[in-house]
Amino acid sequence: MTTSTRGSSQRNTVLPAVLVLEDGRSFRGRAYGAVGETFGEAVFSTGMTGYQETLTDPSYDRQIVVATAPQIGNTGWNDEDDESGRIWVSGYVVRDPARVPSNWRAKRSLDDELERQGVVGISGIDTRALTRHLRERGSMRAGIFSGEAVAPEAELRERVQAQPQMKGASLYEEVATKEAYVVPAVGEKRFTVAAIDLGIKGMTPHRMAERGIEVHVLPATATADEVYAVEPDGVFFSNGPGDPATADGPVALMQAVLERRTPLFGICFGNQILGRALGFGTYKLKYGHRGINQPVQDRTTGKVEVTAHNHGFAVDAPLDKVSETKFGRAEVSHVCLNDDVVEGLQLLDQPAFSVQYHPEAAAGPHDAAYLFDRFVSLMEGQRA
Repeated sequence: MTTSTRGSSQRNTVLPAVLVLEDGRSFRGRAYGAVGETFGEAVFSTGMTGYQETLTDPSYDRQIVVATAPQIGNTGWNDEDDESGRIWVSGYVVRDPARVPSNWRAKRSLDDELERQGVVGISGIDTRALTRHLRERGSMRAGIFSGEAVAPEAELRERVQAQPQMKGASLYEEVATKEAYVVPAVGEKRFTVAAIDLGIKGMTPHRMAERGIEVHVLPATATADEVYAVEPDGVFFSNGPGDPATADGPVALMQAVLERRTPLFGICFGNQILGRALGFGTYKLKYGHRGINQPVQDRTTGKVEVTAHNHGFAVDAPLDKVSETKFGRAEVSHVCLNDDVVEGLQLLDQPAFSVQYHPEAAAGPHDAAYLFDRFVSLMEGQRA
């Protein structure tokens, strides 16, 4: 959505900082992480744990994340829980940063890691008031300014308003791998899956590998020939950032997969891609779903799951009927119990399904881990 000017690496415990929203509201606090300025879409995440996984999730590219949990940083930063090779958020907003991390796995503090990676943040503001504002007004463009970057707020607001919107932003190629790589199966290899990286989290291929799947992670620009060159038993489309309305290439690739009736599974951005491939529209949510405590009902079983989310867009598909598509009958398989947003799709005449949330759920919860088993069952059925 925006570009970020990363800050300096000076100590910032007493430096002033200000968060400025595009509608003119501002919050003053203290610099946290790197010092300087950054721009992005202000969104809030309701998770009470898992901040390391959140910050390194590529789906948060060009977003300023507000932590609704009042204290952040208690467990520090370790070298095992990253979901990718870097922090992707544009900025981080916390109320009460932990003064001293305390966890046996911690290698350094969250503040130190934000500073090391040049991520500008702000602390000491009323994040509850900010969250309520974003719930009322919706996610919006914002900027964080600290140290010498602090200027008159009217000037800062103009700079925020000059940034591009998230709607219409094409970001998935920006975060995806440029070279294909393989995650080997754990134990005996049972299946081969081609995974299209639209912003994939590291835990996702790991969850598949645990089930005996050799995962070939391919760039977002992969062609159908490149996908089928690995002789896949199934094809997976990952999560990712940006507006799915811009993802014409992945939509065309998914349609090619559907035409071959290869078992298919998509999550998050992959769910939106399936929706578009089937002829449904997508739209931007007012403030999105982000956190690890979102209730979703699996309509195929009636079970209610607590799930991990990170999405600002959704599929526009009918909840009350089976739809006829170019690839057969389709229906909404999962729905959010907070607001009836479509949280999953499935085809009834061939082996393809998707969910809008994150069944890999690094940091938890794990209610939806069965979806990887459902994918395995589709591949078993196709092989039989």
